[in-house]
Amino acid sequence: MSARPWIECTTAGDLLDRAAERHPDSEVVFPGERSRYAEVAERAEHFARALVGLGVRAGDGVGLLLVPNVDHVAIMFAVSKIGAVAVPINARFKTRELGHVLSDSGMRVLLVSAPVSEQIDYPAMVSAALREKPAPDLAHVVMIGAGPLPEGFLPEAALHEGAEHVSAEQIAAMQERVRLRDCAYIMYTSGTEANPKGCLLSHEALVRNATAIAVSRFQMTAEDRFWDPLPMFHTGGIVLCMSCLATGTTFVHAGFFDPGVAVDQLAGERITVAHPAFETIWLAVLNHPKWADADVSSIRAVLNVGVPERLREMHARTPRAKPFCSFGATEASSHLALSLPDDDPEKAFTSGGHPMPGMEVRVIDPTTGEDLPTGQEGEVVYRGPHLFDGYHNAPEINARVFDEDGFFHSGDVGRLDEDGRLTFLSRLKDMLKVGGENVAAAEIESVIAGHPAVQIVQVVSAPDRRYVEVACAYVQLNAGHQAAEEDIIATCQGRIASFKVPRYVRFVTEWPMSGTKIRKVELRQRIADELRAAGIEEAPRMVAASGPRVA
Repeated sequence: MSARPWIECTTAGDLLDRAAERHPDSEVVFPGERSRYAEVAERAEHFARALVGLGVRAGDGVGLLLVPNVDHVAIMFAVSKIGAVAVPINARFKTRELGHVLSDSGMRVLLVSAPVSEQIDYPAMVSAALREKPAPDLAHVVMIGAGPLPEGFLPEAALHEGAEHVSAEQIAAMQERVRLRDCAYIMYTSGTEANPKGCLLSHEALVRNATAIAVSRFQMTAEDRFWDPLPMFHTGGIVLCMSCLATGTTFVHAGFFDPGVAVDQLAGERITVAHPAFETIWLAVLNHPKWADADVSSIRAVLNVGVPERLREMHARTPRAKPFCSFGATEASSHLALSLPDDDPEKAFTSGGHPMPGMEVRVIDPTTGEDLPTGQEGEVVYRGPHLFDGYHNAPEINARVFDEDGFFHSGDVGRLDEDGRLTFLSRLKDMLKVGGENVAAAEIESVIAGHPAVQIVQVVSAPDRRYVEVACAYVQLNAGHQAAEEDIIATCQGRIASFKVPRYVRFVTEWPMSGTKIRKVELRQRIADELRAAGIEEAPRMVAASGPRVA
């Protein structure tokens, strides 16, 4: 008899209902708000009826630009219950990025939270995006919450009114028709193209990954309490919420991340498994004044990603907690690899862990496609039940990244050790990873190229102590034109998310060339050498157009 856990898979909608039946008193918790699983399931049922009443049918896209709260969770699962496709939207997107998602996804309905503050005004973002680029398939935009209603938006009351005309039996029938391989989410992530690409993720991929994380790695039970600060538009928020449902674990979310609130949650909620994932998040918590007096002795496991030296330093602050590390990708439904529960801590600090159950991972020579020996660097390719089903509306890209055996060629450079652990090293793709967020150089370049003084622009990564990498733009100006570093940065601010804006701009008149191509590897080395020689480890904070400094 096999000692491994049996494969259990269901649809995302049934996952919530099953959890509510088995663990009705486990909770979903946000700052200032908490609901039992049973109550969340009831809310999801109501929102499912409301969406159907609004005209949503199986296969329709439903955009979600929502503040993090219990209703956000309920709405996510409501979309899944009726076989529609959830399209979570990164709240950090700017007008151009948002407009692309609204149009490219073909979403039928968009749910948008009412303004929270002058800085967090999702309806204004949507209005601006639709003015710049229409979304012809978008039939309804509904504002969730109170406040002045923008032109063309429906009030939340209109959504709830629709629920009155749809029965629970109708929802049950729709829920029973959902197939495991149906698309559940389109998750937009930056790639090597200028615009974010939509990853098609099935119910099976998401639920099996979530269950494996909970059972085979963190060994979670209904007695555990899981803390997650990752956004609910990120697989690290969505999938880990599903992990909790799979095992009846209480899910505690940080909401809009604040390190002081995070310390209060970790101590007050008696968290057992913490999933900060990125050192920028966990260091803000560990360095908060409240941490010194907080009783966090209940924490038994912490997942982080970062350089080994920093991981060791952070673990020293929570020495009784088991360290976990991972190799993550939206295309792999969240965690492609994750430390094993019995891994030696040093293995967690120096690798991304073992591939998740069912995932086949190889490291190949990117030129020949041949498998490389253990320990040798190459391109990471993988396939298996957690793999996405391709990029939305991108047949040419899909033909390029999937081979005839179904392996996805990730463009990531990594290596496998003698025990099968996978370690991420860098990227073949022209990509940066800023504080854990994928950033396409081509996207930044396309914005800077719009500046009238710019002739050529090349964006590369620069090392950074805070974010691991930040963007550096090398710019050649048109003859007779002038521009300063501040001008190039100002061109980007407000047009792309702040984490994508270059922190360094360097002007050049000649480029390092390889045949007809600019050698970006030399540009990366040039900025790295410059910063090292100057003793600069952390990029200066940006000054926003309105004045205050931003991260």
